[in-house]
Amino acid sequence: MTAYRDAGPTPSGGGNRPPGNRVHHVRAGELDGHTAISGSTVGSKKLWMGLVENPPLSATDNHHHGASEAGIYVVSGHPVFVFHDGEQEVRISAGPGDFLLVPPFVPHREENPDPDEPVVVVIARTTQEPVKVPLPELYQLKETDPHQDEEAARALG
Repeated sequence: MTAYRDAGPTPSGGGNRPPGNRVHHVRAGELDGHTAISGSTVGSKKLWMGLVENPPLSATDNHHHGASEAGIYVVSGHPVFVFHDGEQEVRISAGPGDFLLVPPFVPHREENPDPDEPVVVVIARTTQEPVKVPLPELYQLKETDPHQDEEAARALG
């Protein structure tokens, strides 16, 4: 992948790291797996962004994304996002053009109930790299002190 093509001359001493004072262009078809924007692809400091496709009749495991917020844009398909509100599972059905926010540490899963059409989403997270912490079950996230979130994030490494 040439994520920083057409960026102009690179200042000396940068090695293979993308320069931090340029706009970086990741062209269609140049993704590194699912990753388009990250510390390793374009030198991002606080953002991960990628494209994910979930096949028909699939579901992710229950998980959360640590201290990272996740913004999701539905490109195509009809995903269902599932979380627990403390009393029951809540299912949010989405479609093309919809946006969703998954706050830090919120246990959830994504499902694609369609037997024929894959789901394609663009995900942005407030970390350099993707964080996905598998969980045995969904549970309600209790509201916490923001300082506790920072301590939990440090513990995750």
